[in-house]
Order: sequence, then structure tokens, then C-alpha cells
Amino acid sequence: MQNIPEVKLGLIAVSRDCFVIALSEKRRRNIVNAYKGELYECPVTVENERDMQKAVADVKAAGCNALVVFLGNFGPETPETLIAKHFDGPCMFVAAAEGDGDLINGRGDAYCGMLNCSYNLGMRHLKGYIPEYPVGTADDIAKMIADFVPVARAIIGVKNLKIITFGPRPQDFFACNAPIKGLYELGVEIEENSELDLLVSYREHANDPRIPDVCADMAAEMGEGRYFPDLLSRMAQFELTLLDWIEAHKGDKKYVALADKCWPAFPKEFGFEPCYVNSRLASRGIPVACEVDIYGALSEYIGACVSNDAITLLDINNSVPKQMWESEIKDKYDYTLTDTFMGFHCGNTPSCKMCADRAVKYQLIQNRLLENGGEPDFTRGTLEGDIAPGEITFYRLQCDSDGFLRSYIAEGEVLPVRTTSFGGIGVFAIHEMGRFYRHVLIQKRYPHHGAVAFGHHGKSLFEVFRFLGVQDIAYNQPKSLPYPTENPWA
Repeated sequence: MQNIPEVKLGLIAVSRDCFVIALSEKRRRNIVNAYKGELYECPVTVENERDMQKAVADVKAAGCNALVVFLGNFGPETPETLIAKHFDGPCMFVAAAEGDGDLINGRGDAYCGMLNCSYNLGMRHLKGYIPEYPVGTADDIAKMIADFVPVARAIIGVKNLKIITFGPRPQDFFACNAPIKGLYELGVEIEENSELDLLVSYREHANDPRIPDVCADMAAEMGEGRYFPDLLSRMAQFELTLLDWIEAHKGDKKYVALADKCWPAFPKEFGFEPCYVNSRLASRGIPVACEVDIYGALSEYIGACVSNDAITLLDINNSVPKQMWESEIKDKYDYTLTDTFMGFHCGNTPSCKMCADRAVKYQLIQNRLLENGGEPDFTRGTLEGDIAPGEITFYRLQCDSDGFLRSYIAEGEVLPVRTTSFGGIGVFAIHEMGRFYRHVLIQKRYPHHGAVAFGHHGKSLFEVFRFLGVQDIAYNQPKSLPYPTENPWA
């Protein structure tokens, strides 16, 4: 996962000068002892603006890229909030609970100070990450810090992200529209290229001396009998083309996500489908969204940062046949028929997230269209099989045609049910999916692509979207909580 930030946390304690500074310092030390990960303890306790400058300089010198600002007592409102202004990274603000001293000389009043901290951040138009309940003991705050790490990782990643695209969106997939205004508001850079630019670079990589090593790695990943030996060199050449393009074009950004056009011209001109190569990059933290889905690529990248794991992008594709639900799901799992659907794409899901019988195959639909249903040649290159069962989070961040950023998050699972279909595909189950599908996905005009993080990461994704300023964060609401557009008599 070389394309994902590594979070180095710093801890700065603040103290109101009319309170005992030792109280804040003692409580800071207790947090360091309680937290199990790496946490740099800044020795400067902030009481005034000069202290703030010293503390920020200290954590920068220590290489910190995210901060925990700890109100060990009431805290000085101006200096503590200026930390967020002068530190170039996400800052979490938390406060100490009482209980480790008497309530005369040992009371810190941080519960009260947190209110003024938030008020001051707002007046200065500064962003600070504040947990759901930001007041706690050292053990409580250690848990808050652990929850903050994936959020900070995503925020750092987005701020330093460049999305590189190849080709305009396919004619019949305008749903993946991508107003770039939303990207710039998030601090994401974009570089849009032609498919011809990519084809020229691909041809320049012919006979690249690194190709045999990449071929060997592909063969080892898939296992004998699960790939086309004659196709490996073409795909390896393409993988090297993309990796070299990233290094040459990332500019002043540290991280990259890709979005490419995989049909209809691509397979014939390049000689293969790019899906398997895309899956390999995704497994390393470099998402490659299909059909030039720019916000799909952004969504994937955020999920990769949050989960620190491989992700994928799937069509919210087809309903589960009633007979399959009755024979394989009903009475075995707590899901109705409309709670289930099939998530599918041609073959871009990393092999590490698929069942053991996955294999490199050919794109059936494009074979019909481009090779007249004959012996597949250049329509080969998809990674197909059932997606491995387990917990998932289905989500997306999208900028709509009016330039408004909105998002959705829904936790669920991939069921251990054979799909008996083609492509990279799985039987997904999300409680109240039918209502969510109608009153969020359709009602708010989301495109057909959804990002998939493996595991339940809704809490962290919600915090990331909220920190990024996304005001519309939808989720699969329970029956007891109707959607605004839901017909109560339906």
C-alpha cells in the first residue's frame, strides 16, 4: 500500500494560565501511556500564542502530519485553535474528564473549555475533528485517537491526491459525470488525458526489460491454469506504462488514483482488457476506476485510506432471482429479497478479495459486441469469479451536475452464495436496501457505480465526509425512520 499515507501523530496539551499547568501535563502523560500505537508527545504545553508557535514547530520537526490537541484543563481558546491554523494537517480536539484529582485544586473544567474551543474554531473558519463525545479519561481518549487514525489518513490522502484519467466517459455512461469543481473544493488535482496519449506511451514500453519480472509475478499471483500465458506480456507492458505515467505526472501531489476508458476502442487497440491490471494496482492502494469514473476513483481512494486495504468499484447491478433467495438465503440469513442485490464488474476486483477459483477470463459482453461472439482474443483480460464472503461497506462520494457534493454509506456483507454468473460478482446484502435504493440512490440520482471497502468502515467514512464538508451523507435508514420522499402508505 505504497500509495497510502502513513499517519504520524503528535500530541499537544494546552492549559489555561489560571489553571495548574501540571494538571494538563500529567493528563497528557497518561494518554501517552494508555495509547498502544506511535504517538509523539510534544514537550511544549500551550498557554499562549508564543507557546503555540513553539509547539507547532516542534511537532513539524518531529515529522508529525496529524495532531491531537488535548485540553487537559479549560484551555486557552485563541492559542489552542490557532494550532489548527498553523499546522498543515488534520487536528483532533479532545478534552479531559474529571476523576483523577480532587474537585478544588484538581478540577480542570475541560468539559466547559471544549465548548469555547469549538466556538472559536467556527469563528476563525478553521476545521477541527471533534469526536462524537470528545471528553474522556486517558483510556477513553486513547480509543478516540485510534479511531482518528483512519480518518486522518484519508484526509491527508485526499489533500495530496491527483486523479489521472484517460479518455472521455463512454457514450452511454454519462451517469459518471464529473464536475471538477467539487474536486478543487476538496483540494484534489486532476489531469485528463486522451486514450491516444496512453496508447503512445504503451507502445513505447514494448520490449521493456522489466516485463518478464512482471509476467512472473502475475503468474505467481494467479496460479497455473488461471491465466492466459500468451496475454501476460501485453498486460505487464500496460502495468508498467501506468506506473511510469504515475511517476512522471503526479506533479506536486504525493498520491494518485486513476480512471480509464476500458471500452469500446481500448481492447482492440491495446490487445486486451485492462481489468486484471487495474485489479493489481488497486491491491497496492492505487485505485483504477472503470469507464473514466472520476468520483468513483476518488471514492475508492478514500476507502483505501480508511481501511488501509484493497478496495473495488462495482456496478449496483442486478437483483437476486427470487428462486435463488428462497433456496440459498431465506431462513438462513436475516435478509429479505429486496435487501439483496448483485454487485458486479467485468473483472477489476483484486484477487485477494475473491474466492480461490478466480481466474483471468474474457469479457463476455464485449466478446459478443467486438468479436462477434467468436474465439476471444483481445477481449481477454478480466479477472472473474465470485467475490469472497465477508463484511463490506458500500459507499460513494459524488459531485452532482449542480456542483454539490453528496455521499452515501451503507454497511452490509457479501453472502457465501454462489452467483452462477460471470464477471467479478457477489451476492450483497444490506438491511433495508430496497428503500435505500429507491430513496437515496435513485432519488438523489447517483450513478450505477459504488465503491466497496472490505469490512465495516461506515463510522470512519462518515467522519471523513463530514470533515471534508459534505453536508448530505445518506445511509440505509431503518424502517422506523422514513426517508423524506418515502410514501407512508406504500
